Amino acid sequence: MRSAPVYLPDFSHIYIEEGAEKYPLTQDILQRFPDAVHVSIPDYKTAFNRSGQDFIQQKKSMKLILAVKKPPFIYESTDILQDAGFENFVYATPLLNCLYNCQYCFLQGMYPSANLVAFVNEDNFFNEVRNAISHRENRDQPLVLSISYNTDLLAFENIIPFCKHWIEFAANQPDVLIEIRTKSALFNALKNIDPNRNVLLSWTLSPKVVVDKYEWDTPPLAKRLKAVRQALAKGWNVRLCFDPIMIVPEWQKVYSHFLDDVFSALPADQIYDTVVGVFRMNKDFFQRARKREPRVDIYYKDYELKDGVLSIAKDKRAEVKTVISDKLGQYLEKKKVNIWNS
Repeated sequence: MRSAPVYLPDFSHIYIEEGAEKYPLTQDILQRFPDAVHVSIPDYKTAFNRSGQDFIQQKKSMKLILAVKKPPFIYESTDILQDAGFENFVYATPLLNCLYNCQYCFLQGMYPSANLVAFVNEDNFFNEVRNAISHRENRDQPLVLSISYNTDLLAFENIIPFCKHWIEFAANQPDVLIEIRTKSALFNALKNIDPNRNVLLSWTLSPKVVVDKYEWDTPPLAKRLKAVRQALAKGWNVRLCFDPIMIVPEWQKVYSHFLDDVFSALPADQIYDTVVGVFRMNKDFFQRARKREPRVDIYYKDYELKDGVLSIAKDKRAEVKTVISDKLGQYLEKKKVNIWNS
């Protein structure tokens, strides 16, 4: 059952980790929610990792936890992530958890809590990224940094302007490419920021049947496409993410019509590139997610297990690759189509 749309939580309670209160970002956030009850905690994990939490109920009324991130500030890529051919690929987690509630997402089973953790010590992140840029292995390529791996930062932009801060940081770092992946329609939050060639705005797009069935609380496709058009018109690098391709009834026909609709709405020649993936999830996260939301059919299909990751069968992955790459090939150069094939 799909929950009611959640676009701007009221955050009745804001938990503040000891030491976080001294950061300017904390004070900015607290001013945005003057009616919230402030709760001091010694460590964010005291609230976030405690046992006995009800993930499903928390999703209906998420609380915000403000914390100071401890090292490491960036992480090496995993096999589940898509590097799109870049070798110096890493990710950062300025925010844990997401306003949205996509049922195929690993966040359904990753954390014990559905509440949101925002790390307020941004300068520590920035310093670590500068260091990683200096020490990146392939000097011929930039450091590619995903900052929306564990969340949807753009959806959160009216609450905390993380994207704005990271874009401003990237403007002074010529050897970095920061990816901000999103399902949000909130491009207006960035409309007064000059396009930055060191930033890649990446929109995940899905057919209506997938949005309605699995991408709970997210904006509809039409609104996402409008946001993409706005970003392209302003001159931003835009990546399109068709990830995951869900094996719904007659999925080949569904996705063929869907991709025709996408490229009738968007100028294909202005797209930076695309990434394509299939459903995949860490086995432990999958088992936890199924226990939390047993009504979702995703958790009762047949999957293959490889290196601790569940995904659709190899032959089905090959079919997805063929069908989607052939269709995208009608609109894009081959080099602009990147398919996850782990």
